[in-house]
Amino acid sequence: MKSVGVKEEVRFNEPAPSGKPEIVSTLGHGVLITGNIVCTGALHVFGRVVGDIHAAQLVVCEGAKVEGKIVAPDLVVQGEFKGTINGINVKLQSTAVVDGEIFNKSLTIEQNALFEGVARRLDKPVAAPTSIEPKVEAAPMDLTPAQTFQPQQSFQPQQTFQGQSFMAPQNAPELKVVS
Repeated sequence: MKSVGVKEEVRFNEPAPSGKPEIVSTLGHGVLITGNIVCTGALHVFGRVVGDIHAAQLVVCEGAKVEGKIVAPDLVVQGEFKGTINGINVKLQSTAVVDGEIFNKSLTIEQNALFEGVARRLDKPVAAPTSIEPKVEAAPMDLTPAQTFQPQQSFQPQQTFQGQSFMAPQNAPELKVVS
């Protein structure tokens, strides 16, 4: 007997591409990632991601929200996604809410899944990431002495007036209050 509201564990047909025992990376509830993620194995997202995800196997779990671009040969969406998907086997389960483009070889949309966008058949294969090393796009710049960090003049301490702080201007005339 299945419990109501509990999703069954997702298993992919293919083992992890490395041939090693599969380790599943997990981004838990309450986690917000702003940036790009590269995972050479399986990744389960329960939290929120704003950025691109490139993984061998990806599950956007129920309650999760992802916005950006996904590149994953095997992808299951149970939560919310907005953006572009590139995958070989893409499955939108009944709790999925997807808004965007899906480029795929095989697309399964379960009953009650919400999909707003365009789905197109993919001609070229989608590869899993082979390394988590960042790509070097350009050599480091050589800076001239004028472009390097130059410390500013000495720090001026702040003065306070009736509990409010202000910076005293240099060479400013002194003000006197006459009553």
